[in-house]
Amino acid sequence: MMEIDGSYGEGGGQLLRTAVALAAVTGKPFRIRRVRAKRASTGLAAQHLTAVKAVAELCQATVEGLAVGSRELAFVPGAMRGGRFRFDVGTAGSITLVLQALLPVMLASARRFDIVVTGGSDVRAAPPLDYFERVLLPLLARLGAKTALTVVKRGYYPRGGGEITLRVAPSRLIAANLEERGRLFSIAGVAHVAHLPEHIALRMRDAALARLRSGKMEATPDIAARVLAPGAAHGPGGAVVLWAQTEHTVLGAGRVAQRGVPAERLGEEAAAELCADLAAGATLDVHAADQLLIYLSLAGGRSAFLARELSTHAETAMWLIGQFLPVSFSVTRAGALTRVEVIPR
Repeated sequence: MMEIDGSYGEGGGQLLRTAVALAAVTGKPFRIRRVRAKRASTGLAAQHLTAVKAVAELCQATVEGLAVGSRELAFVPGAMRGGRFRFDVGTAGSITLVLQALLPVMLASARRFDIVVTGGSDVRAAPPLDYFERVLLPLLARLGAKTALTVVKRGYYPRGGGEITLRVAPSRLIAANLEERGRLFSIAGVAHVAHLPEHIALRMRDAALARLRSGKMEATPDIAARVLAPGAAHGPGGAVVLWAQTEHTVLGAGRVAQRGVPAERLGEEAAAELCADLAAGATLDVHAADQLLIYLSLAGGRSAFLARELSTHAETAMWLIGQFLPVSFSVTRAGALTRVEVIPR
């Protein structure tokens, strides 16, 4: 059984989610110790528990140590199966982080899936749902992924209650050379709130527009401001997400509304992040760079991309992926950018 140190690198939940996904795909069992050792609250939280349970159900795994607060876990995968599944975080734990564990498994299995996940749709320290839908899924479509996401209801901290459905058709991932961004076609976005005053969405939108316009982009930004209907969301919350569509890729940025944080700051920060990626000539934003590594590694063949910088999440993912899959990574500087190449061994 492979031994994994859960404190390695960023030492958080992404290491665990990636490990269970890779184990399900490769059939390699592992034991992880010191789970989330570098977080203020160590061990498994509800969303990590749901992610592990969900992947275990897809691959009929045997799991030891599956309890909230557990700092050690053993995962022995079995046979993959497709079909219909429902997973409930039970709190405002992030839906998109549960999908982060599930989606590589579903795409690598070449089976059909119809899943429902309930929990938090837009929560701190996780990709907002609009980022997942507007940035990550279009990027995966360029790699051959066939998916369809439906947002049934939004849900926010602390109660959650959001719900999505995700359909995955049998797909074959392909390698991709993402070293040329190509022409910028459009910059779009959405600032939404639920059970909150409309002016919060308007202020997020206006701050983002002002920052994007100051960057003198070759495309005119178009950002919508929306107040969700009462039945479309559970509890108060919101987010602002921006995305830039180019000839060869999609880049994005987002922020989740937080009590005590001015709406203007959220919109300005999201726009500043997107402007920095576009100005640098990046082909993946910082967040997509770490999330796409597992898919590019599963695709086979050489892939490459350019990022403004690499996060500790990306560095940890490369270390972990190399233990499960016959791939290595080349990381070099390319002017103001970091070039990452995925190399089959």
